[in-house]
Amino acid sequence: MRKLGLIAGGGSLPIELADHCQAAGRPFAVMRLRGFADPALEAFPGREVGLGELGKCFKALRAAGCEVVCFAGTVDRPDFAKLMPDLRGLAALPGIVAAGRHGDDALLRKVLGEFEKDGFAIEGAHEVMGEMTLPRGPLGRHAPTEHHRADIDRALIVARAIGRLDVGQGAVVCDGLVLAVEAQEGTDAMLRRVAELPEAIRGCAERPRGVLAKAPKPIQETKVDLPTIGVATLQRAARAGLAGVVGEAGRLLVVDREAVIACADDLGLFVLGVEPEPGA
Repeated sequence: MRKLGLIAGGGSLPIELADHCQAAGRPFAVMRLRGFADPALEAFPGREVGLGELGKCFKALRAAGCEVVCFAGTVDRPDFAKLMPDLRGLAALPGIVAAGRHGDDALLRKVLGEFEKDGFAIEGAHEVMGEMTLPRGPLGRHAPTEHHRADIDRALIVARAIGRLDVGQGAVVCDGLVLAVEAQEGTDAMLRRVAELPEAIRGCAERPRGVLAKAPKPIQETKVDLPTIGVATLQRAARAGLAGVVGEAGRLLVVDREAVIACADDLGLFVLGVEPEPGA
């Protein structure tokens, strides 16, 4: 079993992956990204590195015996002018900046290429922990009704359309009306915006309506940036008055699945996995 280097950003996903590796007996080390990684990750073997410190990161990974790396967690797009790169990072920076002008996915592919150039294989979070992706059908006790079908279909169409433009991964639709699309602010901020809209065009606790759909971008590097939902996603969806969340089966990460199921059941939300688009 090849030793894993977990490149950890923010949120609970890196912690869940580290816990899984530890429980499964897989050797691993955590490279905690400064300013993003949760302090709880300090309990695991590894070290802290800055975003621009590629040389330090590669050296630490090799010293730990890691052959494979997995990128997990949230990382905001940096202000490249304020990065403090080491020599290896400085050499890669012009190409990374140039790639960033073509969108987040181009930037991610360039960063992945730098790791591959140094001899590291890439493994997706869904490959490290196979049961993390959304299955087909309802997840939990609640299922959508025929009344929800039109909003589910339209929300997926919109989410996939903005993905083709490398804009974002999510969209909210209620009674056929597109209430929001996700861009750089992320899903949580998008749902907060929906919660501030007039109740005349969205659902409420007494009468939930509408759907959040998340879908990978067609050009997306799925080993790094699959769409993700967790308990916080469902809580914010409920505050926004939504009836449910939908994603492509096998192509959406569910962080802390048991907690997500319990939360959805408690809130009365459906979480649905649908067939990916043909050719996805």
